[in-house]
Amino acid sequence: MIIPTEPDQNGWSGVSLERLAGQLGRLRQTPSTHQPFVTERAQTECVKRNGNYFKRSGVNDGVGVNSACVEERFVVTLTYFPSLNMKTLMVFDFDDTVVDDNSDTWVIRCLPSNTLPDSVKNSYRKGHWTEFMGRVMSYIGDQKVTPEGIRSVMETIPFAPGMTDLLTFISDHKSTIDCIVISDSNTLFIDWILQASGLQAAVDRVFTNPAKFNELGYMEVRCHHSHDCERCPVNLCKRKVLQLFLSEQCARGVEYQRVVYAGDGGNDLCPTSCLGERDVVMPRKGFTLEKLLAKLEDDAPLSARVVAWSSGTAILEELKASMQS
Repeated sequence: MIIPTEPDQNGWSGVSLERLAGQLGRLRQTPSTHQPFVTERAQTECVKRNGNYFKRSGVNDGVGVNSACVEERFVVTLTYFPSLNMKTLMVFDFDDTVVDDNSDTWVIRCLPSNTLPDSVKNSYRKGHWTEFMGRVMSYIGDQKVTPEGIRSVMETIPFAPGMTDLLTFISDHKSTIDCIVISDSNTLFIDWILQASGLQAAVDRVFTNPAKFNELGYMEVRCHHSHDCERCPVNLCKRKVLQLFLSEQCARGVEYQRVVYAGDGGNDLCPTSCLGERDVVMPRKGFTLEKLLAKLEDDAPLSARVVAWSSGTAILEELKASMQS
């Protein structure tokens, strides 16, 4: 916190712009995930006298300077870091979490036979699912299934129990909840499904495998990124995605009082290792992630609290509790 000198008779007090900017830089290097960060800004009138800067009294703290000089008088934008009204970050897997099935297998319903030939099924290699899905979509294209036909099928996938109510709540509370999806599905499937439900406003960012239709009308899927994590499939390390997102948000002056991570699969285990003691991991009951977390209890327990869910209602209750704490 910066406490300016006592104001003079006209209400002006001395303050160092360099000190303000320097404190901003130091705070941004703070390693804590939950350090209070930017939530609001205000402007104050400043003047420059004999090489020294002065500002109006009445605003006693804040850092971050963006000045627009007009001769000797200018306006400084002060960025505040209050301890209240901090946001919660809600992180979702997509398949078997937001929706109640696997979108990559649901798409097979667009085929007349509702099945793949053995030549395609047997081409899968462990850890290379995205490459496999490229062959699946190529086969679907060979069967003359149109992009519209694929989309119409994908829009019928059901949401997990209680999930539409949860996403609606998030949409209605964007001032206190940010929401991202980190998924091994693809951009087209997720966008179609969220748009068809009218719930896309709940989700701020989607991190998944890029997909598009080529000039022949075939859907192509690429890997989200490359990484060196030995625990994750070659196309996606969710821990790397989450850490990078938090880092980028920090650079923008946004940090979270709590991260709530909801998932179901084996590739949701890795990102749980970067969560802190104030965060919550929410595995879906009866699915792989819950079993993997149970095995960690004796060997290397997580810092984050673990709360299993079978309905989005349980996640909603956790979010509401987070907003009140």
